[in-house]
Amino acid sequence: MINPLKEPLSIEKAISSLEAALLLYRDSHALPHHDQAQLVTFRQPLQPTELPEWLYHQPVYPRLYWMNRERDFSVAGIGVADSITLNESGRNTESFEQFDRCIAAKNPDARYFGGFYFNNEEKQEEIWQEFSSFSFILPLVQITFEEGSYTLSCHLWLDVGDEIAAKIGAITEVLSRIASDTDCSALKLPELQNISYNPDQNEWIERCQKALLTFESGEMEKIMLARQATLEFSRSFSPLLFLLHYPSPQNNIYRFYFEPAENHAFFSFTPERLYRRDGKMLLTEALAGTCPKKSVNGSDHHASETLLNSEKDIREHNFVKEMISLELLKICSTIDMDKEVQVLQLNRLAHLYTRCRAQLQPEFEHDSAVLQLLHPTPAVGGVPKAPAMQHIMELEPFSRGWYAAPVGWVSRDAAEFAVAIRSALVNGRFATLYSGAGLVKGSTPFAEWEEIDHKIAEMLAITRQEA
Repeated sequence: MINPLKEPLSIEKAISSLEAALLLYRDSHALPHHDQAQLVTFRQPLQPTELPEWLYHQPVYPRLYWMNRERDFSVAGIGVADSITLNESGRNTESFEQFDRCIAAKNPDARYFGGFYFNNEEKQEEIWQEFSSFSFILPLVQITFEEGSYTLSCHLWLDVGDEIAAKIGAITEVLSRIASDTDCSALKLPELQNISYNPDQNEWIERCQKALLTFESGEMEKIMLARQATLEFSRSFSPLLFLLHYPSPQNNIYRFYFEPAENHAFFSFTPERLYRRDGKMLLTEALAGTCPKKSVNGSDHHASETLLNSEKDIREHNFVKEMISLELLKICSTIDMDKEVQVLQLNRLAHLYTRCRAQLQPEFEHDSAVLQLLHPTPAVGGVPKAPAMQHIMELEPFSRGWYAAPVGWVSRDAAEFAVAIRSALVNGRFATLYSGAGLVKGSTPFAEWEEIDHKIAEMLAITRQEA
């Protein structure tokens, strides 16, 4: 870790500081090639900066953004210092194990940002061609907000045999292209010309009725079905405009954005944590059961009362809560699930929410073990898990891609993953919104259709449209 200057600088001066430190490092290392893998991080304290606005003006791809639910850690990154990628179909178990093997070989201080396919056995549609089975990136250059401070940093990743001067030259070339502008006040999405749904309402009702039959036979207890809403705009645009114009900045949600190629991006405004791992300590939660505040006059109190007295929502929530407890028993030595259900309040919605803290057994202190157990949660898959995954492939007329999958960041000793619901995939002038509803015995398909309308309302509001 190299820190050139201690005082926070403007973006322009911070870039100059990093460039000088990189050239000094190059000149002080006589060997042109490196004989072992190494990560050198150059960090310069930065004056306060709006990260999404800065990211919008950068001409380097891929571009990524992450903000945690507490809004005290966020990263905007550009370019690739190192990556972890899989482009093979197969079982999720195999993907997670391959992912773990890759992470185990990395520097423990490096944080990689990215996501997975929801189901790596699904045949992926062409709209997902820019996205891999999993793809995680250590950005070449990033701005980080953490513990109340901002830093501009760059990562010099040296594989065996890499030429130091060439790698440093690539970083300085990117630094020279960085724009310091953060003004996005005049930006807006192009005109929305059309909205179409897949499945449409009639097909949705038919598919839900097929799912409900599995409850009558006793085969299934719960399943989450999703739909696409495809928005057609008048021209191609930067998907970051959705992030910049998100209408509820104070919502306690994760913000995830991954743009591997210009104007091709997946992003999620999700309230749901899959888990946070620090060494052997695990923090996860059950989040299921939804009340649209529009139906209770926008009141937090009435939304809480409605949820806590809803037999259907409590039952749906308990499916998730019980599954998490049972699954964690396989890999954890202690499990502390909150006894009382809480309500997570968002701007337009409220959700039932129960926190869980656990301690991993020594042999399971790695992410593949946790991912295999917790993904998909019943909130995005179903109960039992394996039949639900099969029914989802049969009942949904599209592949989910990264929707409802784990997204976030990982290092060798820590990780945080959110569940990528309330999400969208942008390709050129088309934006496909994804959201779903949990079906249990007694669910009505039309009510679930309306629930999805409420869930995508905020993204539609960004386009100046309403559901």
